[in-house]
Amino acid sequence: MPRYWIIVAAAEHVRRGLAGGFIQACHGKIAPLKRMKPGDGILCYSPTATFGGADRLQAFTALGFLREGEPYLADNAQGFQPARRDIRWSDAEPATIAPLLPALAFTAGRRNWGYQLRFGVFEIDRRDFEMIAAAMRAGPAIARAA
Repeated sequence: MPRYWIIVAAAEHVRRGLAGGFIQACHGKIAPLKRMKPGDGILCYSPTATFGGADRLQAFTALGFLREGEPYLADNAQGFQPARRDIRWSDAEPATIAPLLPALAFTAGRRNWGYQLRFGVFEIDRRDFEMIAAAMRAGPAIARAA
């Protein structure tokens, strides 16, 4: 039974993962990626366009499903070795979170809905995943992954 996750990352970092076919979480920590299994659904939420920037975005920017294999360490040629997992990205369009706030289980009725995003990774239910996927116009991706 697949699980569903949100990974928080600036859109510029998400684009690197899209281009390279990988996902990274919490500035390259391996522990969050070890909790995930092949086939799990991943949504990327980007609070900003650039890392550390004040350019507020507050949108879901990518959707995919983990491929077979375990987390691995990558070398970015500057001595930094972030943990990554391979992912099959789905065609999806960015979708702002604002219209979804009243309907998502993890945000509905919560004034401080953004608090849990500070953890960088958290699990959501299938209903929320499907609702976000629909907002991203990626509905058929769910059917292919099931």
